[in-house]
Amino acid sequence: MRMYDLIKKKRTGQELTTAEINYIIDNYTNDTLPDYQVAAWLMAVCFQGLSPRETADLTMAMATSGEMLDLSALPGPKVDKHSTGGVGDKTTLVLAPLVAAAGVPVAKMSGRSLGHTGGTIDKLASISGFKVSLNQDEFIRQLQNINIAVVAQTGELAPADKKLYALRDATATVDNIPLISSSIMSKKIAAGAESIVLDVKVGNGAFMRNIEDALILARTMVDTGTKIGRHTVALVTGMNQPLGFAVGNALEVVEAIATLKGQGPPDLQALCLELGAWMITLAGVVSNPEQGRIHLKTLLDNGEALKKFKALVTAQGGDAGVIDNPQRLPQAKFKALVPATAKGYVQAILTDEVGLVAMYLGAGRATKEDRIDYAAGLILHKKIGDQVTNGKPLATLYTNSPEKLPLAKERLLKTFTIGNQQVPTEKIIRAVITKDDI
Repeated sequence: MRMYDLIKKKRTGQELTTAEINYIIDNYTNDTLPDYQVAAWLMAVCFQGLSPRETADLTMAMATSGEMLDLSALPGPKVDKHSTGGVGDKTTLVLAPLVAAAGVPVAKMSGRSLGHTGGTIDKLASISGFKVSLNQDEFIRQLQNINIAVVAQTGELAPADKKLYALRDATATVDNIPLISSSIMSKKIAAGAESIVLDVKVGNGAFMRNIEDALILARTMVDTGTKIGRHTVALVTGMNQPLGFAVGNALEVVEAIATLKGQGPPDLQALCLELGAWMITLAGVVSNPEQGRIHLKTLLDNGEALKKFKALVTAQGGDAGVIDNPQRLPQAKFKALVPATAKGYVQAILTDEVGLVAMYLGAGRATKEDRIDYAAGLILHKKIGDQVTNGKPLATLYTNSPEKLPLAKERLLKTFTIGNQQVPTEKIIRAVITKDDI
């Protein structure tokens, strides 16, 4: 088998066999194929696409390229959730303890922030003492004890994906739906998921900017999961404005805790209940998502989900005192209000730019090597559809670098479109895709 022949075969629009895809992934992971040949193959994929069977084969080849997490010691179905990323997306902080409180093990491996999207691990790391790394024995033991563990993804899981993504990033082959789908699904499968609930963001703060592309990606991932034998459901959810009000690590932890206390933003609560309802439906706790929402709302109202979050923080060495005293989280030395310069209604928000302002203040990374200021970020006071008064605050900025505040104010003001007409707020749930239906 020669890589030259496989490049030519895909370039001419032919399907590769399972063995041929395994050859590419195995040899590239083992450093026996050069970057230039794999880059040529990736470009051929971008022009010719991959069939559903090829996409499933590529997913499994990457999933099995390294360590496969064995969750067989845990009773019952194992359900995982993945978000394609957005601004203010602290969903896992609420969803994981909520689903664990319903009796479903939540073995979560999450990423760090990069660019305008935040990372769950950085949010948890803002809690003093919280260990974001556990070895496999510790991970399984904690799941057996309290039904929940949230850790940083290790390099041993799907190493082919990590290597292939770096090459895609350097060769303008990132935005290809079969390649995106395989990248996401390979990590979920390697992490031991038997059922997968996907949160595919759509809007100006998401990777997928329009609903048509988001639906295609969601359908591709559901079809891939189904072919591989995983129960998979995808929700397409809105990201034309930040989720909730807080953007920034410690600030989002505070908002997540408020949500677990039943005092959080309506959009964040609604999304967590919907995602969680599908997770516990796939796990067999309830027979349908409608029952799931009712069951999970009860766990929010009676404090069981909050107790589970406290158990998570305690088990991983974090300061559980932040739950009752948010001042124990990192605090910014400087803050500034951003007043509106016009009256009317918020008609639109440039969500990705809001994320970039938070990153500029210190809340995110432009490169993987950048250090994060856990206290930095912003809190919005107005969202789409809200009435605005000239001179009243649109947001509050938080930072430990006061020299950044003037430019941050100027940039944030430009993210808001204010007009005379009130516009309706988009529904947070735009579509649900199962193996049988949309």
